[in-house]
Amino acid sequence: MDHHNVGSAGGGKATREVYGLQRFSVDTNESLCFEPCEGSPHSPTGAEDGPGDDHDEVFREGQTQNESVRTRNRLQGKVAEMENFAGHLEEIFLTVEENFGRREQHLEQHYNDVLQTLSQRYEDRAAGLEEEKKNKLEALYRQLLACGQALDASKELIETAQEIYRSQDKRLFLKRVMPTIKRIEEFAKEETDLTLSTPLEFNTPLADLSDVKTLMDSINVVPAPSAPVINPQMPNSATQTSLRVCWSLFSDDSVEYYELYYRPVLEDTPADSTCAPHVTKVKVKETHCKVTDLLPNAQYELWVTATNTTGISPASEKALYMTVPSPPVIKQRECTSCPEAALIRWESGNTNPIDSYTVELSEVETDGTESHLTESIVAVPTCQCLIQLQPGRCYVISVRAVNVGGPSNRSEVITVSTTGTFFHLLGETAHPCLSISEDGFTMFYGDEELPISAMAFDANAFTRCVAVLGDLIPVRGKHYWEVEVDDGTEFRIGVSYEDTERSSYLGANNTSWCMRHILTPTRHKYEFLHKGWSPDLRITVNPVRIGVALDYDKGTLSFFNVDLKQHLHTFHCHFQNYVHPCFGLDNPGALTVHNGIAAPE
Repeated sequence: MDHHNVGSAGGGKATREVYGLQRFSVDTNESLCFEPCEGSPHSPTGAEDGPGDDHDEVFREGQTQNESVRTRNRLQGKVAEMENFAGHLEEIFLTVEENFGRREQHLEQHYNDVLQTLSQRYEDRAAGLEEEKKNKLEALYRQLLACGQALDASKELIETAQEIYRSQDKRLFLKRVMPTIKRIEEFAKEETDLTLSTPLEFNTPLADLSDVKTLMDSINVVPAPSAPVINPQMPNSATQTSLRVCWSLFSDDSVEYYELYYRPVLEDTPADSTCAPHVTKVKVKETHCKVTDLLPNAQYELWVTATNTTGISPASEKALYMTVPSPPVIKQRECTSCPEAALIRWESGNTNPIDSYTVELSEVETDGTESHLTESIVAVPTCQCLIQLQPGRCYVISVRAVNVGGPSNRSEVITVSTTGTFFHLLGETAHPCLSISEDGFTMFYGDEELPISAMAFDANAFTRCVAVLGDLIPVRGKHYWEVEVDDGTEFRIGVSYEDTERSSYLGANNTSWCMRHILTPTRHKYEFLHKGWSPDLRITVNPVRIGVALDYDKGTLSFFNVDLKQHLHTFHCHFQNYVHPCFGLDNPGALTVHNGIAAPE
């Protein structure tokens, strides 16, 4: 920096202007001041300007240079201080970083030390218990040995005394009795300690882990739990009105409580959210919960969240659970049986699908009580089941519906007898002019003729022949039933295939076999029809109760006069399919079926 400018002699004024008052700052509390020079300075002696003025001017310039050097030095010192401060800050930064690393290592080491301390305490405690156990066992063993030795000594003394007592030689007795008495006296003086030499209880000193707990609480940072995972529904985990729900969580998560949400899954739910099912919330501590007051055989949507001091986890994925179904309803009118089997039919009674059904049966004892032994037929896929049974028995049968939640309560039971073939008349196959009794065993043909237009024909009903089918269980073997008729009734009784033409007469086709009664002006005529053809047979005594015997294995269909035990006729045919009993009335009258009875010899 230039602190002065030297001009010519004629430029004194300019020189004075240059040396006017000047200030500058270098961010210090000190500043350099240059005093103004007004005119020519006077000498100290008061002499006039002369050659000495140059010397004074040089002197002042030297002072100014010295001040500049000092200021520069001060500035350089300040810069050095600032550089030192920056270096110090950098050192502090590095120190903080190193301290952080060391602190992290220290925490890790401290955590390992805590674990090692706990492990060491456990090992010390286990070793102490083992040593205490060893000492107690040794003390007890020593006491046991002492007791054993005392017992042996006592036994030996008793035996010796008994031997001396039995001695017949008085001299020998006197010789040996005194030492023995002395031994007994010495043994009696010895007292055997019968109290336990050591207490049975173990010392259980309490370990002071407060410092460990405090340390762990101070260094442990609890994160918010992650989303739980609902487990799939387990079999047999539900009832008709409750569900047992389980879920799991990652082992590292800390949880104070869970919140389980559930709502029913309704079919045909409108898109409007205001109509959505109500969501219910349950707060629990465990990873499982029993939800109650639910609908039977209903689907529920469930999800769960976990909460701790830090926050709430995301919700788990939604899972579907199902309550147990309602009990099925057995259709007793559609259940049939024979001496070797029974066909049970039922209705589900549930809107949601059922996985399978279980049929349970138990035999009825001779005194009318139900047997404790129950047989189950599981995984029945449809609403009917053919059950193989023993002839001449009586069974109680019920049905359960099963879904993923478990089995339902059992249905109302029905009693099935295997004495004989049992079936009902199928009302859906009856001609509109026929009426079926409430018990399903009697058919009526009234005197009032209905016009064709007034008749309502079902899809499976007879349209030409006034007839009806009976339901027969599809089991090979022998079947027998009886039909009660009046003399004045024209009837057709026999069997037919399921697909026999409903617009045809029974016996007039190749799918039906029947015995027909016709009233003529002169006599009662009986025909045994198949494909419209009948052998020429005469029956002199009109049967009132007709027995029908079907043998699938032999391929025979026989008719009998039950009252006379008389054979009337037998069809011989290989039945390719199962057949149904069939009954028809060609004029007004009634016909009653008797079944479930044993076939006569």
